[in-house]
Amino acid sequence: MDNLAVASSWSGGKDSCLASYKAMRQGYRVKNLLNFISRESRRGCFHGIENKLMQMQADALGISLIQEETTADMQEYEKEFKMAIAKIKSSGIERIVFGDIYLDEHKEWVDRVCSEVGVQPLEPLWNQPAVDLAREFVRLGFKAIIVSAQADKFDQNFVGKEVNADLIDELVSRGICPCGENGEFHTFVLDGPIFKNKIEILESEPVLKKGFWDYWFLDIKKYRLSEGSPS
Repeated sequence: MDNLAVASSWSGGKDSCLASYKAMRQGYRVKNLLNFISRESRRGCFHGIENKLMQMQADALGISLIQEETTADMQEYEKEFKMAIAKIKSSGIERIVFGDIYLDEHKEWVDRVCSEVGVQPLEPLWNQPAVDLAREFVRLGFKAIIVSAQADKFDQNFVGKEVNADLIDELVSRGICPCGENGEFHTFVLDGPIFKNKIEILESEPVLKKGFWDYWFLDIKKYRLSEGSPS
């Protein structure tokens, strides 16, 4: 058994990416990215990223993607999450990387579910100041854009923005968590020090989707790897 092999709970956004990066720096080898998409839309439930683009991101990283479908029902999601973790465990991986920062209720859920399946959660970002993590992400050379945002806090021009020092300062000045830990916004990582290729967004537009919370989503229509051709 490879005791340093781990899987990463992967959304495609900056927190899961930074957590994976830090796990690698600690000596772990991220063997798989575990991603969940909506059974209905075939897109990430909160980020709104289509499954093909998630696969391209995994290809750009050179890490195998395990993608599972799920529903919005929390009880069903937990069952499906446990099943996915159990499959990963059966391949010999006993540690899973998560990108939690300060939400106790979510970390408690992760700890309980992992304990019940018999794997160890790794939380490289836990209890670190969110603003420090956001600035570290940018300083390390990662590139990410905003792909969804709560419509009561942001207008349509917010989606598509690059995560950079100016954006972080803007969020801090407005009293919004610069990591969006409370679901204020979500991101998609395009490039960085652990990427083998860069993803380029060629065509996109903001779309408003109404629900329990209204969200602006960035509908990414065309994209490519830095050495590839448009999708």
